[in-house]
Amino acid sequence: MKTKLLDAVESKSLKKDIPVFEVGDTVEVRCRIVEGNKERVQVFGGTVIARKGRGINEMFTVRRVVGSEGVERIFPLNSPNIVEIRPIRSGKTRRAKLYFLRERTGKAVRLAQRHSKHTVIK
Repeated sequence: MKTKLLDAVESKSLKKDIPVFEVGDTVEVRCRIVEGNKERVQVFGGTVIARKGRGINEMFTVRRVVGSEGVERIFPLNSPNIVEIRPIRSGKTRRAKLYFLRERTGKAVRLAQRHSKHTVIK
């Protein structure tokens, strides 16, 4: 009973235009940044290394390497601050969480590409 009630309330806040992407995919996340009274859109691109939660609480972690330093950012999937999620490349994985990529550097970070219908290649 309680779960049905919560799902009904949460369904109003869920985004409808979320693209299909999985762990291992390379994505560009465009998020809204407010600085003082100015607002801009910042692009954070990288590999999705984790997805967790469900419904309104679903989150995903994106990792990229900037200047030989790994940067990870956790995004709420249904946040109003996320303008767009754009899948770039689909990676072939056998795991649900790719935390082992944190220890890797250089070419070892790259995943083999999976060719499928939902991948958008520039």
